[in-house]
Amino acid sequence: MSGLKALFKQTFIYGLATVLPRMLSFILVPLYTTDGVLSSVAEYGKISVIFSYFVLFNVVLAYGMETAFFRFFNKDENQETVIGTSAISLIVSSVGFFILALLFQNQIASFIDIDVKYIKLVIWILLLDALVIIPFAWLRAAQRPMRYAIIKILNVAINLGLNIFFLLYLSDLADQSTLFESVYVTNFEINYIFIANLIASGITLAFMLPFYTSITYSFNTVLWKKMMRYAIPVLIAGVAFSVNETFDRILLDRLLPKDIADTEIGMYSACYKIALFMTLFATAYRLGIEPFFFSHAKTKNPQKNYARILEFFVASGSVILLSVVVFADLLKPYIVRSEAYWEAMWIVPIILIANFCLGIYHNLSVWYKITDRTRFGAYISIVGALVTLTINILFIKTYSYKASAIATLIAYAIMVLLSYYFGRKYYPIPYNLKKIGIYLALSIGLSVTSFYYFRGNFAIGIPMLIVFLGIVYMSERKEIKQLLKS
Repeated sequence: MSGLKALFKQTFIYGLATVLPRMLSFILVPLYTTDGVLSSVAEYGKISVIFSYFVLFNVVLAYGMETAFFRFFNKDENQETVIGTSAISLIVSSVGFFILALLFQNQIASFIDIDVKYIKLVIWILLLDALVIIPFAWLRAAQRPMRYAIIKILNVAINLGLNIFFLLYLSDLADQSTLFESVYVTNFEINYIFIANLIASGITLAFMLPFYTSITYSFNTVLWKKMMRYAIPVLIAGVAFSVNETFDRILLDRLLPKDIADTEIGMYSACYKIALFMTLFATAYRLGIEPFFFSHAKTKNPQKNYARILEFFVASGSVILLSVVVFADLLKPYIVRSEAYWEAMWIVPIILIANFCLGIYHNLSVWYKITDRTRFGAYISIVGALVTLTINILFIKTYSYKASAIATLIAYAIMVLLSYYFGRKYYPIPYNLKKIGIYLALSIGLSVTSFYYFRGNFAIGIPMLIVFLGIVYMSERKEIKQLLKS
C-alpha cells in the first residue's frame, strides 16, 4: 500500500508540475488579448509564430536525450557515466547551437521572417532551457518530485509575474519614478514578453547549477552512441508531434498575404486556447494513468482494465466537449478579452474535438508502449504530420485558419484509427466500441448542432447538455456511485 501511495503522490506532483507550464500559456491569453496591452491582434500573431518556433527548436535541441537518459540510467550499471555522458552531450550541442545561432542571427531572422531583436532573445532562452533538460531528468530519476515541482512552479510564477509587471504596471511606474523610467521603453511589449521568459529561464538554471557542480564529467563514447540510437526515433516523433501541434501558425505566416497573416494568426491562436480545457484534461489524465498501464501490464487480463479506462476517458471527455461548446460564448470574454479576436471562434469546436481525439490516441497508445514497439508511435506521428502539412499547404490560401483547424482534426483522427488498427494486431484490447461510439457520436453531433446551428441559444444548448449528462450517468451509474463512496 505504501508503494501505491508513493506512486500516487509522485504522479500527482509531476502532473501538477507538467500541467502548470501548459496553464501559463492559457493564463496569459486574457492578459495579451486585453485591449491596450498589445497594440493590435497582429502583435499577438507575431508572438504566436515565435512560440511555434520555440516548440520545434526545443524538441530539436533536446534530440530525445531526456528519454535516453531515463532508459540508460535505469539500465546501465554505472549511473554516474550515464549522467556525465548525457550532460556533456547536451552542454556541447546547446553551446554549439548558441554560438552558431548568434553568428548567423541575421540570416536566421531573414529566413524565418522574424525581427532580429527577437531572435537574440529566443536564442538565449533556447540555450537556458536546453541546459536544464538533464538536471530535471535527474531529479525525476532520483525520485525528488518536490524539488522538481517547486522549481517548475517557480518558473511559471516568475514568468507570469514579470509579464503582468512589464505589460500592466511598468508604464505607470515610469511616469512616477526615474528608476522605472530608465528601464521603460515604449512599444516594447513583445520584447518584454520574451525578457520575462528569459529571466524565468535564467533563474531556473541558477537553481539547477548544483547539479552541474556535483556530477562527474566522464564521457563514454560507446554509451553515447547507444543513447543516440535510442534517442533519434524519439526526436523524429517529437518533431512530428510539434508539427501537428504548432506548425500551422508557421504555415499561415508563410502562405497568407503579409498584410493579413499576423492578424489571422493572432485570432486563430487566441481562440485556439479555449480548447485548452480539453488539452489539460487529457494531459492530466495521461500523466495519472500511464504508470497504471505499466504497473498492471503483467497482471491477469490487464486488457479488460485498459478497455474500461478508455471508456471513462471518452465519457468524461465527451462531457467536457459538449460543456465547453455550449458555454463557449460565455467563456470567451474571460479568456479572449478583446472582441477583435472573436472572429475565429468558428474553430473552437473543431479544435476541441481534435484534442479529444489526441487524448483518445494517447489512451490507445498503451499497446505499443507495453509491447516495446515504440517505433510505431513515431510512424503514426509522422503520418499525422504529413496530413497536417498537406492539408495546410493545399487549403490555407483559400480557407486561412479554418483549414489549419480542420487539418489538426483530420490528422489526430487518422492517428486514432491507425493506433487502433495496429493495436488490434499486436495487442488486442476488448474496447466497448458500441458504448464509445455512442458517446462520441452524441457529444460531437450535439456539439456541432449547438454551436453551428443554435449558437448562443441556451434554451436549446443547456437541455442538450442535460440530456447527454443523463445518458452518461445512466450508463456509468454503478461506477460513479462506487467512486463517490470511495
